[in-house]
Amino acid sequence: MMLNCYVEDKTGIVKLRFFHFNKQQVNALNNSFMIHAFGEVREFNNYLEMIHPEYQLLDQGSECSVDETLTPIYPTTQGLTQTRLRQLVKIALKRCEAELHQLEWMSEQQLEDNKFSNLSDAIKLLHNPPPDTSLHSMEMGDHPALKRLAFDELLAQRLSMQFARQSRSERHAPAIPAENNISTRFLSSLPFQLTNAQQRVATEISSDLMQTKPMLRLVQGDVGAGKTIIAALAAIQVIANGYQVAFMAPTDLLSEQHFNNLLHWLDPLGIKVLRLTGKMKIAERRTALVALMDNSCQLIIGTHAIFQDEVEFARLGLVIIDEQHRFGVEQRLLLQQKGQRDQLTPHQLLMTATPIPRTLSMTHFAHLDISVIDELPPGRSPVTTAVLNQDRRESIIERLHAAIANGRQAYWVCTLIEESEKLQCMAATNTAQVLQEQLNLARVGLVHGRMKAVEKEATMAAFKSGEIDLLVATTVIEVGVDVPNASLMIIENAERLGLSQLHQLRGRVGRGTTQSHCILLYQSPLSHQGTERLKVMRSTNDGFVISEKDLELRGAGELLGTRQTGYRQFKLANLQRDKAVLTLLPPFARQLVQETPEIARIITQRWLGNFEQFLHG
Repeated sequence: MMLNCYVEDKTGIVKLRFFHFNKQQVNALNNSFMIHAFGEVREFNNYLEMIHPEYQLLDQGSECSVDETLTPIYPTTQGLTQTRLRQLVKIALKRCEAELHQLEWMSEQQLEDNKFSNLSDAIKLLHNPPPDTSLHSMEMGDHPALKRLAFDELLAQRLSMQFARQSRSERHAPAIPAENNISTRFLSSLPFQLTNAQQRVATEISSDLMQTKPMLRLVQGDVGAGKTIIAALAAIQVIANGYQVAFMAPTDLLSEQHFNNLLHWLDPLGIKVLRLTGKMKIAERRTALVALMDNSCQLIIGTHAIFQDEVEFARLGLVIIDEQHRFGVEQRLLLQQKGQRDQLTPHQLLMTATPIPRTLSMTHFAHLDISVIDELPPGRSPVTTAVLNQDRRESIIERLHAAIANGRQAYWVCTLIEESEKLQCMAATNTAQVLQEQLNLARVGLVHGRMKAVEKEATMAAFKSGEIDLLVATTVIEVGVDVPNASLMIIENAERLGLSQLHQLRGRVGRGTTQSHCILLYQSPLSHQGTERLKVMRSTNDGFVISEKDLELRGAGELLGTRQTGYRQFKLANLQRDKAVLTLLPPFARQLVQETPEIARIITQRWLGNFEQFLHG
């Protein structure tokens, strides 16, 4: 059943529609002469109508006044109506009217130069905009009121980073002199020379380690840029001076690969390298824990297991975290705190193959020193990318067969809409069986998240040594897997993955000198966002371009993984919309911290509460 009520004034007729109503409502509406209704108006069957509007019944002869401002709509929760919220906001604005003027920290000149409203006017206008307010300018972020409040929120974020940097500079770390003997032996053992970009970044890190201020440096390098070599050089400098290094990776698979590489490089130099994961046997784990406590292990590589309570270091000097965006702020601080001895804080080196968009580096990552490896090793050709409909699967199988016949190896990545690891693994298992039948004599391997670590490691080792031609996998192979002979990557249902994840997966090929290819299979119909993502992947291999587009499509909250990593989402600001004011942040933040730190803290506290406490690592 449905209740329709027709309301008329001098401008026309509007139909009020109610799908949920009671007898009292029907009687009240039938017997009322005047009604004050509020809601979204739309056109339907030649009528203007409102569905479930807010309304107020008025007695005959009562004055029907309309607010002089536009009516605000607030996010509500159960038991709290729009009417009650508006009443509370009205009371709050009245009570703090005098205080709003006192909270202003910008000069008249600054307001005028930047076309900002003052703080008091901005807050009042956003809650009670005049009828002639340009809603378009609000949506675009151009209105002086919204622009001012968005700027203050972005500034608070920047200030919290500035305070984090300041807090770090007040702590002490072991000063670790540069070491040339072991480093030279290590570099001469490599079958290649470092690129200019690698040498530059290695020098920046070495210089940081020599300081008594704790290093907190993020190394950005596209997939295959050679970040692990840089980490090894940093570890050698620290270990040569009698300190230990903890190297943390987000997955067992990546941790195993780092362990194998670093063991191969550093064991001949007399450096003891061990591994620590949650799936180790008790005896192996105990051996590793004892070696850490008595300093006989100089480098420990592992997953989240490294920052568990039972893990104690004798002399931790450096923490290296790979794919740092996979770890939360609190996890990073836990590991750092493990190394605090004699009032010394260990240095930290963070690494990522997911480039940080410039807008984020100016806000959420402003507390870090950032190095960029912007050069790939010589001989690498960019991966060519094709976007094909799922119905081209047969021709892709033929192409795959030809590649394997020519001695090349390939990946086939399975994805599902469901977030169920079990279903993803079933899909990968079924796909592996079907492909084995279709490819006849090809050797097909399988890797997924529910396999035992030893099985995954054995399969990956077989793939790396060439005993497997085609590796069918879930997105567990997203980071770090390095097989130079693999030159073809096929990703099913590519439209379901984010840009950064697609870029990471594509980075598993193109690591040798052979031209590599990536095929993105999609299922029709494609959403607008799905289409945009696949267009970007086809048009560029530049990780920085991809990360900026990812930010544009997904927004900062999803890109940062707020819940997992501890980064907060904005209340009013929008990094894409408010790009124009980002360049104002560094000079404003510097001036406030240097000249009026008390005001800087008030601004930070107003927007972030006690959030900055998590960032002082």
